[in-house]
Amino acid sequence: MIPQILLELVNAECDKWARKGINIMSEIRDNRIGYKAGALKAGMMHNYVKQCEFVAIFDADFQPDPDFLERTIPFLIHNHDISLVQCRWKFVNANECLMTRMQEMSLNYHFIAEQESGSSIHAFFGFNGTAGVWRIAALNEAGGWKDRTTVEDMDLAVRACLHGWKFVYVHDVEVKNELPSTFKAYRFQQHRWSCGPANLCRKMTMEILQNKKVSAWKKLYLIYNFFFIRKIVVHIFTFVFYCLILPTTVLFPELQVPKWATVYFPTTITLLNAIATPRSFHLLVFWILFENVMSMHRTKATFIGLLEAGRVNEWVVTEKLGDTLKSKLITKATTKLYTRFGQRLNWRELVVGLYIFLCGCYDVAYGRSYFYVYLFLQSCAFFVAGVGFIGTFVPTV
Repeated sequence: MIPQILLELVNAECDKWARKGINIMSEIRDNRIGYKAGALKAGMMHNYVKQCEFVAIFDADFQPDPDFLERTIPFLIHNHDISLVQCRWKFVNANECLMTRMQEMSLNYHFIAEQESGSSIHAFFGFNGTAGVWRIAALNEAGGWKDRTTVEDMDLAVRACLHGWKFVYVHDVEVKNELPSTFKAYRFQQHRWSCGPANLCRKMTMEILQNKKVSAWKKLYLIYNFFFIRKIVVHIFTFVFYCLILPTTVLFPELQVPKWATVYFPTTITLLNAIATPRSFHLLVFWILFENVMSMHRTKATFIGLLEAGRVNEWVVTEKLGDTLKSKLITKATTKLYTRFGQRLNWRELVVGLYIFLCGCYDVAYGRSYFYVYLFLQSCAFFVAGVGFIGTFVPTV
């Protein structure tokens, strides 16, 4: 439920602009059916939407600048083939803790390596679900919002692409927003972001193959590059190879892992990530270790999406604390740090960390290389996440 004080603030702001002659109103539905997709679908059913050509979408914590529409709408007005203008996210709490710094690194890389590159070569890139403007005609032609997965934004973007619509990413239009600063909230977010695409791939592969409006090359790009490699393989490969196979090789000296897999490939990815966020270059080692830890959760979520298992349609709203609430909760957290320690424990991270640590000990005793250095560092990362000493801790009241 939306807090009453928030409703009052929104209504007061709408009244202020209405008195200036602006056609503005606040609409709230009385249920959560379909979650975000259901809310967007309900919003598009109002009569006044028929008078509009475009719809701008923002999550609750996003703060667009006053000139946002002036800088985005012209792309849609002057090019009728474009259906979506996606803008960049700017993080207001990136410096809050080490976890938010590493999230900033990953998301900056995403916007440069996936969104901007896809837009530059006129290839497909997904809608980020917020900080974007859609052409309503394209949205309706693609079938509107669907709640069959937890990634309604990606679902709509793929269907619009299959109808021949194009997207543009505008890197210099930034929209301020907040990163999840608790490890629990971040894990729920990453579950949804990993499970949803895998489940959408399962449901849309045949639809993409049977489509008659796009080229075979675009179909291949969507299925192989966008879905299979970037949304499925990358998560599974990262966890299975770097957290299971590599540690296990120390137990079998006859196994030789090629250097391109252990050194060259991860070094290249790491350096590319550093280009996206130069100010965090000194955190690259921490970023690698943290991404390997998160790959465990992403792998689990990917398999849940592919198999349509238990939590496939789980939607947990990502907790964003906000400055006012955060100051109160952190104070409360420090007074209950020791009595609430059990809330921090994450047994999966502890189990994987223990296995990697034991492999490191074996390498110290019987190995002939310094591979144990990586194993000990990676096991420490799993242990830190396992005992919950990462991000901002907010105890359950």
